[in-house]
Amino acid sequence: MKQVFTGIAELYTPRERLERAALAVQDGRFVWVGAEADLPEEYRGWPQIDLGGRSEGPSAPGGRRYLGVVPGLVDAHTHLVYGGNRLGEYLQRARGESYEAILAAGGGIYSTVRATAAASEEELYELAAARAALFLAQGVTSLEVKSGYGLLPEAELKMLRVIRRLKETLPQRIFPTLLAHVVPKGWEREKYVEMFCRELIPEVARRGLAEAVDVFCDQGAFTLEETRQILGAALSHGLKVKVHAEQIAHTGATRLAAELGALSADHLEQSTQSDWQALAKSGTVGTVLPGAAVILRKPFPDARAMWDAGVRVAIATDHNPGSSPLYSPWLAMQLTMSLGRLSAEEVLIAHTENAALALGRKDLGKIEVGARADFVVVDSSSALMPLYQWGHTPIHAVYVGGRQVFPSG
Repeated sequence: MKQVFTGIAELYTPRERLERAALAVQDGRFVWVGAEADLPEEYRGWPQIDLGGRSEGPSAPGGRRYLGVVPGLVDAHTHLVYGGNRLGEYLQRARGESYEAILAAGGGIYSTVRATAAASEEELYELAAARAALFLAQGVTSLEVKSGYGLLPEAELKMLRVIRRLKETLPQRIFPTLLAHVVPKGWEREKYVEMFCRELIPEVARRGLAEAVDVFCDQGAFTLEETRQILGAALSHGLKVKVHAEQIAHTGATRLAAELGALSADHLEQSTQSDWQALAKSGTVGTVLPGAAVILRKPFPDARAMWDAGVRVAIATDHNPGSSPLYSPWLAMQLTMSLGRLSAEEVLIAHTENAALALGRKDLGKIEVGARADFVVVDSSSALMPLYQWGHTPIHAVYVGGRQVFPSG
């Protein structure tokens, strides 16, 4: 399929800003990007789509309406599949109870484990698909989705089957990850880690149910040595690795991620300058999760210092029912601008190109020749308007592979 997209007032690639731009797309990839006036002759006969359409007023020259365009947003850390909710826990924390105390008492993650176990695969699919639709409406074209609320082997496989169905049916690109979240109640730690490494990871790899393995390395979850063991097993089975690092306590997980060449180290609330240096040297992405930091009242990751240290900083929502019931990538970016001290242009890079690197993909999150043609049309001539309007996200349309997927029909 060949198409040319015009009617673009302002385009962020995201590293470059263009005015009055046009895009040529063939078979789902960009083949030309530049000023509309410079569109090569070879593309002028292709079918054209005017993204802005005609204006009903005199606001645009020639009656045309020009809109802003940014790359499709990439959310590289979500827990989209789960049963139930944790509103009660949210209210407890608002009254001053800590996340750690609630978890130790059998709530928190364990509460969601029980609700997820009680839900059927069909129920989990319907709930997750509805959540994914909310992300699509805000321009999220790629989503990483973790397991981790099953804990036991069959329950984890159930979650991964749901994620595979999401991948097969949703308009977004879905990236499945097996998550070692916490040790189930009633299990000896050593036996659970052994089972995870010798039984669950090999089975998941054999069935092709995940692309990566993640470990929650923190107080109340897995130790650094256990994390090393689990990630080592993942790598031995050809799976990529990533880590929940330095959220509640400083464990050294960030430096372990860098040592192992992990895709990303995520959270980083308690990370240090030496951690950032390790990430910068290794190329492992440092993913900040603003929702969890703010909602749990933890120190906000120093995104500015990380960026300046050479870390490839990404931003993700960490959507989950407990510590980050966040549905807005734009709010995540706005918080990182305000509290993490990155610029508007930097947070856009962090939630597109850098976030794609946290999934191991260099062809997503950017508008350039050869990249996948995933992009967002903003309902404004200013492409960064959604970062300015807190609480309102002016999205006109969303495209995946050059095909409009929102609004559908």
